[in-house]
Amino acid sequence: MGLENTPSSERIHISFFGKRNAGKSSIVNAITGQKVSVVSETKGTTTDPVTKAMELLPAGPVLIIDTPGFDDKGTLGELRVEKAKQILEKTDIAVLVIDCTEDISDDDKKLKKLFSDRSIPFITVFNKAELLDRIPASSENEIYISAKKNINIDTLKVRISDLAAGEKKEKKLLSDIISPGDTIVLVMPVDASAPKGRIILPQQMAIREILDTNAIAISTQPQTLKKTLSSLSHKPSLVITDSQVFKTVSETVPEDIPLTSFSVLLARYKGILSHAVRALSTLDSLEDNDTILISEGCTHHRQCGDIGTVKLPALIEKYTGKKPVYRFSSGGGFPENISDIRLVIHCGACMLNDREILSRLKKADGCSVPFTNYGTAMAYMNGILKRTLKIFPDINALSD
Repeated sequence: MGLENTPSSERIHISFFGKRNAGKSSIVNAITGQKVSVVSETKGTTTDPVTKAMELLPAGPVLIIDTPGFDDKGTLGELRVEKAKQILEKTDIAVLVIDCTEDISDDDKKLKKLFSDRSIPFITVFNKAELLDRIPASSENEIYISAKKNINIDTLKVRISDLAAGEKKEKKLLSDIISPGDTIVLVMPVDASAPKGRIILPQQMAIREILDTNAIAISTQPQTLKKTLSSLSHKPSLVITDSQVFKTVSETVPEDIPLTSFSVLLARYKGILSHAVRALSTLDSLEDNDTILISEGCTHHRQCGDIGTVKLPALIEKYTGKKPVYRFSSGGGFPENISDIRLVIHCGACMLNDREILSRLKKADGCSVPFTNYGTAMAYMNGILKRTLKIFPDINALSD
């Protein structure tokens, strides 16, 4: 996968915050070298977050986010400020932009506290330095720049890139549990809900890591799985399936062949698998009218038989014999208040960066709400969770 094709979930998210007319949009345009954001002397020109994917060396692929002014007023202004706050949940690096001809405001101080509370590394940028008689020297965390005159823009890019490089983590989906020469069978259903003309991100990631490990990837569908296995001269080292067909695949794959799912692998990759496994016992104590939040990280047109709104609720009711109440969220619309929720079941979060899915988990933990995901929940309710976790002994122990 080329850097230009890196999905947003795998990019370092760098967000620009500040008051209206501090020059956030001008700085974003200067850094990207493009007119990404509309620039105007009129306050509140940026009404929605604006994003731009780019490569910032030495950090690599990043996502630049320009946010609405944090001091916006009125009913619409308050909504714009809320949108800016939502961006905090996915921000890896924050840039606080301040007009250097003005005093640091209460809004600027609030933003600094929001960064600190969320442990977001940040740089304070004093813009419009061309209006000063003398431009102060920059420090590690404070830089005086001029987006208009292109003063210290390269210095800012270097500082941001250094912070971003520090945030970049080397993660593995499955290459640490397979070896060169292994045969890995991938069960990938192609149905009405499958994206037309492409395969979903976790499947792409798995295939790439298998190839990078010099192992062998064999892709098949549930209806051809049995024939695929019988055609092999030796047993595969691992079978990875889509969670929707867990039960069928489990019945087809012999017990001596390791089996897991893309969703389980992705939960480990995102750092939430242990939490997801611990939360599963909640399913055994559900009562009628308990509220379950089923959350997806992306937005898509829901098909007949949609996994989140149809298949998962049906499986829950079959397993528990209860009739819970369901709430649904998608994209960036994770609810602020979940104190009335009995259980959160989240999708694989392939379209969310790590900070955003972990912020959702933290929000649930703060309300003492158990948090699991589609794949582990479906494996549990199909009675095959321990089998899917055998490749992760430390996590498997949590399912006892």
